[in-house]
This record gives sequence, structure tokens and C-alpha cells, in this order.
Amino acid sequence: MIMRVSKDRPAALVAIDREMARQHADAIASYRQSAALAQRIAASLKSTGRLLLLGMGGSHAVGRAVEPLYRALGIEAVALPLSEQLGQPLPIEGKTILVSSQSGESAEVLRWFRETNGGTSDTFGLTLDEDAFLAKAAPSLVGTGGTERAFAATRSLTVTFSLHLAILTALGADPADALRALEAPETPATDGALAAVADVGAIVTSGRRLQGLAEAIALGLTELSRLPCFSLEGGQLRHGPMEMLGPSVGVVLFRAADPTAGLVAAMARSAAEAGSPVVVFDASGEPPVEGLANIRFKPAAGMAAIFALLPVAQSFMLAFAAARVENAGTPLRSTKITRSE
Repeated sequence: MIMRVSKDRPAALVAIDREMARQHADAIASYRQSAALAQRIAASLKSTGRLLLLGMGGSHAVGRAVEPLYRALGIEAVALPLSEQLGQPLPIEGKTILVSSQSGESAEVLRWFRETNGGTSDTFGLTLDEDAFLAKAAPSLVGTGGTERAFAATRSLTVTFSLHLAILTALGADPADALRALEAPETPATDGALAAVADVGAIVTSGRRLQGLAEAIALGLTELSRLPCFSLEGGQLRHGPMEMLGPSVGVVLFRAADPTAGLVAAMARSAAEAGSPVVVFDASGEPPVEGLANIRFKPAAGMAAIFALLPVAQSFMLAFAAARVENAGTPLRSTKITRSE
């Protein structure tokens, strides 16, 4: 059995609570103020037809999450960790490049701009700090509310997604459903889901078109709980790693109203048959998978699904960590801004 922590809420988690409490308002404001530069970025994308999304940590997870949204609009989008681009680079000429860093000061961001002599004329930034290196190195969309201070990305994820929403809107996507998800967030209970994974020693998150969202939550789970929590795309989870499943390994799945919903449901059933406790964040509109911890939302796809599921998954993430770690949210081996490689 995993011992439960029953003390006053750690100050570090209270700090995350504060970030999350204003993330919807900051995201809406960020979207509204970004139209002009978003049009310029969209013009670049229409010209190049190719997009390279670069970031680290949560910023890379955002890139992974928006890859399919740009691809659906005819853009050849690829998301890479900045560290991978530095060590084994893809060509950057002829592509629109979006470098994301909530702080705008991480070591990889500084080195990439130094080694590429400032990138290209089609290089843009996404950050939360208008005074950061990134915002000065390239024309940048800057999120409202300033840099996120608490450890583990929450508000910074939501705000960065809203900056991408501005670009997607400029490319012709309809933002109405996504904005409604921000303006009237759903708050389904997660108690049953938390009970389902109360005794696991590790969690694997997974999705199909929502795989980037799954990766963002896995990162936060492992940062805060200090347990092994990682993410595998649904097909990749099928190809061998299911051998790890069983009562001590929880599975958290993300399902939207898109053509991959059936594949996520099939994975949920397979994981349950393997003995793993299974949680499904479900905005598919399809019948729930019976016998599992289903967290249900109104049908949504794309950015609307991301905005609906993300804050509830963040609350689940925080509660999971708070039940296991006395000082959850206080990093022992990391810093908010990673300044070394």
C-alpha cells in the first residue's frame, strides 16, 4: 500500500493552485491580444507549408499536442525537443519555426539562437515573458500574466495553447468551440479516478490525437509525485510495452470526438484486462467503457477537447501527487528555468 499524506496543503501546491485559478482568463486575454502577429505567422505558414515546433518539457508537449491541428489545415508540422534539434538537426531553411519557452530563458533556447545566428526570417517565439531572451531574439507571441512561477507547468500550458489558437484562427480554423471551453470550463469530479489509482507505483498516459496532452500530464505527474509516470502513444503502447501492465501500473487515457476514439476505447479495455487500473478522460461523446473510471465531458475535438480536459487533468495530477509526497510541488533536483544542459 502507498502511504497517504494527510497534512496541510504544501505551499508549493498552493502556488500552483493560484496559477491554475487564473489560467482561463489569461488564456482568453492572450488569444485576443495576439491577432496581429498571429496573422504574420499564418502568412509565413501559408508561404512555407512546413512547420517546425521546438521546445523543451511542457513546451514540447504543447508542440506535440498541436501537431495534428496544423496538419489538419494542410501544414506539414513536426515537433521536436530543442535538445534533439541541437544534436541531430533537421534543416530549418524553407520552414516556419516556432520556438516555445514559457520563461524564454532556457539553456537550449539560448544555444539554438546562438548556433543558428538568430534562426531564419521565418522564426517566431512563444513565451510568457516579454523581457525574456526569446522575446528579444525573434518576433514573439507573449502570453498574458507573466512568467509562471510555480513548479510543474499548468497555466503556461493553457496560455501557450491559446497562442497557438490565435495562429490556427489566422489560418482559417473556427475558434468558437475552443473559446467556449475556456469561457465555461467543465468540472467533472475526479474522486473515482483518484481512488482507482490510489495504490499504483507508476502511471503510463496515452492517447491518439490527444497524445501531446497525455505527454504534458505525464510530465506533471512525475515532477510532482516523483513516481515513474511517462507517456506512450496508443499504437506504441500496443507494440510491446503492455507487458508492464498490471495492478501496480495505472493507465490514464485521453479520448476526444475524433476518428481515433475507438482505438482509445480498445486500449482501455485491453489495459483493464491486463489488470491495470484505468482512467479515461473522455470527450468522445461515445458510450463510456464499462467498468473503468470514466471522467466524462461534452463531445469535443481538437483544441476544444484540449481546453476542456487539460484543467481537470491538472487537478487530478495535483491530487495524485498530494496523496504521496509531503512537499509536493517543491523540486528537489530541478529548477523552474533549466539553465544548464
